[in-house]
Amino acid sequence: MKLDVIRSEMKLSSLRSFGVGSWAVLMVLVLLLVAAAIIGYLGWTSTDTEVPVSGYVAMALGVLFSLGVGAGLMALLFYSSRAGYDEPAKLIEELDSDQDQTTPK
Repeated sequence: MKLDVIRSEMKLSSLRSFGVGSWAVLMVLVLLLVAAAIIGYLGWTSTDTEVPVSGYVAMALGVLFSLGVGAGLMALLFYSSRAGYDEPAKLIEELDSDQDQTTPK
């Protein structure tokens, strides 16, 4: 019971921490989303042309290819991060050739 009250207070405090600028950005983004949805709907329904099955197949293959490339790149990103390839470069100083060779006296 007490935990639920704490959670609800945390949610209210996080909403209160939004400033005027944050709300303005949020409203602009929501308006852009609504405008894009309206334009998409009008573009989809404005013509009577039919898309052949090959068009839908090509679109599906393009979407699958794009998702595959994105997933592959993200996998490479995580692999390189965990394998240490993203570490900063370190200078390896070479020893003088005179110091490498020791001659017995």
